[in-house]
Parts: sequence; C-alpha cells; structure tokens
Amino acid sequence: MRRITMIVLHCSGVMPGVHQDISVIDSYHRKKGWNGVGYHEYVRRDGTVQHGRPMWMVGAHVVGHNKYSIGICYEGGLNSASEPEDTRTPEQVRALRELVERYHAYFPDAVIVGHHDLDPSKPCPCFDAVSEYLDLQPQR
Repeated sequence: MRRITMIVLHCSGVMPGVHQDISVIDSYHRKKGWNGVGYHEYVRRDGTVQHGRPMWMVGAHVVGHNKYSIGICYEGGLNSASEPEDTRTPEQVRALRELVERYHAYFPDAVIVGHHDLDPSKPCPCFDAVSEYLDLQPQR
C-alpha cells in the first residue's frame, strides 16, 4: 500500500445545471494523455459517490503531490456566471464528509487540504477544506 500523507479535495469546475458524471472526467483526462480519471472518488450533486482510481493507484489530480495523496472531487464549483463558488449541495457535503472520514480512518496521519492549498493559482475546491475538516486533521 502507498504511504498517504494527504487527502486533497477538488471541484470539477462546472456550472449549475451542467451534469457531469465520472465517465466525462475519465474521457477528458484520457484526452490529456493520462491513465483515466485522476481522482479516487467523485461526488455527484445528489450525493452519489462514483469510484475512480483504486486507493492503491497513484492519482493524477495535483501536480507534485499525487504519489502520496488521495483525490476526492465534487461536481460543481462554479456559479451561474462561471465564477468559482462553493456550490456543494447538502447531499454533497454529507457524502464528502463520509468519504473524508473513511479515508481518515485508513490514513489518520494524512492532512486534509484543498487543491488551492497546494496550488494557490487554483480556486478549487472553492471552500476551505482545512477548516471544514479541522476535527479530522492529525494532531501534531
């Protein structure tokens, strides 16, 4: 098993009304030359979790940090004006919490961050993941 030191939250960067399941992201990532979808988990607006890469496989979701991280993405992240915004539904908030808790149980020493915490040029995931999951952050 890989050594996981980070759980990284992402958004897919789509506006309300745009529905994008994991197969769309898989196709997009393959067109970029990647080995399929780069995320380990994907959360639809209705809270449905779609599985991407298996946990043991290195992701393709955050440059320079894939080797030791898990990538979780939610559908959304843009408002109707195509501007970055936390557009998570209550169902997504619950599903994301459950996923983060599950991965935290596997990897209790992993820090939980948003993509923008590792790459400030990205607004993704459009919410403060560090604060939202403060109760799950490793004690150092």
